[in-house]
Amino acid sequence: MTLSSLTRRMVLAGLGAALAARPGSAAAGYGPALDRARALDQLNAIVISADGRIVEAEAFRGPALDRAVNVKSVSKTIVAALTGIAIDTGALPGPGATLAEVAPDLIPAGADPRVGAITLADLLTMQAGLERTSGRNYGPWVQSRDWVAFALSRPMVGVPGQGMLYSTGSYHVLGAVLTEVSGQSLLDLSRTGLGRPLGIEIPPWTRDPQGRFMGGNEMALSPLALIRFGEAFRQGGALDGVRVVSADWVTQSFTARTRSNFSGHDYGYGWFLLRAGRHDVAYARGYGGQMLYVVPSLGLTVAVTSDPTRPARSAGHAGDLNALLTDLIVPAAEAARS
Repeated sequence: MTLSSLTRRMVLAGLGAALAARPGSAAAGYGPALDRARALDQLNAIVISADGRIVEAEAFRGPALDRAVNVKSVSKTIVAALTGIAIDTGALPGPGATLAEVAPDLIPAGADPRVGAITLADLLTMQAGLERTSGRNYGPWVQSRDWVAFALSRPMVGVPGQGMLYSTGSYHVLGAVLTEVSGQSLLDLSRTGLGRPLGIEIPPWTRDPQGRFMGGNEMALSPLALIRFGEAFRQGGALDGVRVVSADWVTQSFTARTRSNFSGHDYGYGWFLLRAGRHDVAYARGYGGQMLYVVPSLGLTVAVTSDPTRPARSAGHAGDLNALLTDLIVPAAEAARS
């Protein structure tokens, strides 16, 4: 059976389960929150999984639930998972390994001498200390002739490992490291490490001038694929009896290691972390409001896709989505108590 045919079967099964579950989920109290979700004109689709079963799946506008959409910086969370897989399999020695140890050929001539000591953990948490390649610096970065060299040639404006400097360049370097040590493209690694075990399709995405697939942005996944990825992490790294990443890596990923200056939320290995009521929440976030929430204590996973052309600041659409999650947590907690 091909991956595509397996994916179609899983999509149909997921949609069937969602349609069958809707009356029950409304009774459980999700209805009012979904009404509020429909009123958010920037939100395109939502999928809710409770205790491993899709209980709601609806595309309010935009592509269908089984269509891959640009998940923007949720890509960082995916690359972090691929890093965990590489460590689990021994392709990488561990988060404390340095660039000089694992991929010295990526370090450009003339880079700050401290670049070689940047660790995989620094890249995973965006604490490399280098000037950011996001925000106003994003355009010059992606217009450069060599994205990896450009990112690693930025001035050292912080101390590696001592403060988050949100930068897609850090994750692009991390993706380049994965390609360097494996001899495989980031696309192939994504399909082998995540696509095949999860039964999801991962189409090709943006490449840099050297042909490397972009690490940290522009990947595309369907809302139903996002749910399966999130469920694997919620269930300790395995889904449907198939191990995707080690339980230890999930624990490490959900451990706070730094804090975002923008949202004020903690950050682990590729996941933002917050507290909603009495519940710990890990979430992936992409520009425009692409969100994947995991609430292990409630068995709850929520995938949201939004208009990728409009910003979603913490005080705007992203804040609305975090509030929506709180609305969903209430009935989920009630269901857990019953």
